[in-house]
Amino acid sequence: MSRVLALVLAGGKGVRLEPLTRDRAKPAVPFGGIYRIIDFTLSNCINSGLRQILILTQYKAASLDRHINLGWRFLCRELDEFVDVLPPQQRIDEHWYQGTADAVYQNIYSIEKSNPDYVVILSGDHIYKMDYAELVRDHIDAGADVTIGCIPVPLKDGDQFGVMHIDTNHRVINFKEKPKHPEPLPDDPTQCLASMGIYVFNANFLFDQLCRDATQADSSHDFGKNIIPSVLHSHVVRAFPFHDKNTGKSRYWRDVGTLDAYYEANMDLVAVAPELNLYDGTWPIRTYQPPSPPPKFVFAEMGGGNPRAGQALDSMVCSGSIISGGRVQRSVLSPNVRVNSWAVVEDSILFEGVDIGRHAKVRRAILDKGVRIPEQMEVGYNLDQDRARGFTVTDSGVVVIGKIEGFPVAETTSRYRSAPVAAG
Repeated sequence: MSRVLALVLAGGKGVRLEPLTRDRAKPAVPFGGIYRIIDFTLSNCINSGLRQILILTQYKAASLDRHINLGWRFLCRELDEFVDVLPPQQRIDEHWYQGTADAVYQNIYSIEKSNPDYVVILSGDHIYKMDYAELVRDHIDAGADVTIGCIPVPLKDGDQFGVMHIDTNHRVINFKEKPKHPEPLPDDPTQCLASMGIYVFNANFLFDQLCRDATQADSSHDFGKNIIPSVLHSHVVRAFPFHDKNTGKSRYWRDVGTLDAYYEANMDLVAVAPELNLYDGTWPIRTYQPPSPPPKFVFAEMGGGNPRAGQALDSMVCSGSIISGGRVQRSVLSPNVRVNSWAVVEDSILFEGVDIGRHAKVRRAILDKGVRIPEQMEVGYNLDQDRARGFTVTDSGVVVIGKIEGFPVAETTSRYRSAPVAAG
């Protein structure tokens, strides 16, 4: 893997994740309590033996850059190992990145400096565990020019992906980006074969295709829309079906591009036996871990009709959090969260520093950093009222409160109004 360079595309706006992406890039959105979304792709790289990594950023990259500096600077530069962040440099022209291929093309000088034989192009905003070394070996053994990671998805969702058709030798014979009418799998009419946005290119072939595409005025400069279809019949384009690292069969891969998809992926983690195993010591998911104390659960006054008991059931509770006489069920609590006496939190995701006031009730909600819920306030119980407060309510009824949002002054006091917190 020493001659393989990994490029992580981390510049998307993530508009469908607003307000969570109001102040941060999509790959920097917290996930699973202690992680950022990009940690899964970067951990896959390290666990796969890929130790030369370039991260291409663009929009609202400050918190992503800070996270990389805090948690991903452990590689040895003297051994030619690195995780480097490349902001847009406009070396080629004065435009922002026009597409995924253009993002790589505008950084072609930095890529060539690493002198790789193969380039693995990855997205920084998906949740999964994958051994990229298997992907690279398959690419080399097959003598392919480009290999695409793929996975079956429901046919109804095919218009959100690049959809391919392959022959018995896994050679791609047809590829369409976000087709209105996806072609189903031959053996399963309810599913289609979708691109994961993961590519392995022979380096020189990649450079040639990027330079050719850059001269096409009518091109969107995108891998799925332009690069892949243009080489489909003239070069060897191969599909690599994704299999789960733990089971070898079940495939866990989530595109958390919408608030509902993001919510569901987090809720997957609190299952008794989640498909995505975060407790696998052979494939650790790395991240920055601040020096916070252990979580604490206090008060056990069980008498009376409304007991004051600090407890969390079917939940993930991170360091520094205090469940102070409140009750948490089926929820993900990030570091330094406080749930005060007689408060109830159910089926929710609480980011760092969230404070739930006494007797408050929160259900099916995502609360961004530093949000404070006032005493006796309810969130997620009356969706019309939540909308009237200016909060985002998803199609499935999940209430999302951004970190600079608070409750109307008439409903609370200055003690509990949300205040802006540091970006990220």
